[in-house]
Amino acid sequence: MVVSLNRKLLFRKYLSQKMPNSKSASKSLRQSDARRLRNRSTRSELRRTIKNARLTVEGDDPQATIKALQVASKKIDQAAAKGIIHKKAAARTKSRLAKSANKTTAE
Repeated sequence: MVVSLNRKLLFRKYLSQKMPNSKSASKSLRQSDARRLRNRSTRSELRRTIKNARLTVEGDDPQATIKALQVASKKIDQAAAKGIIHKKAAARTKSRLAKSANKTTAE
């Protein structure tokens, strides 16, 4: 419920800045706004997951590190599949996370 209310308020604020000239342009604006909000929430969730994985890599628990890397890897792949981040950026991020985890567990 809170999300839909927040979305409506954001729509109202954002739509007041742009005025479409046709009915199809109006629908296109609504669709792009919905996509923008969805992508923004997914991107922030992705950043939070990656940050959590980096913090657990610095910790002492190897089981928690493995679990956090699995969760982060899944979220990164999902974001890449949806087109929120580029697939090569996803691969690079996953590689760097795994590399740092391997470095800390080897020591």
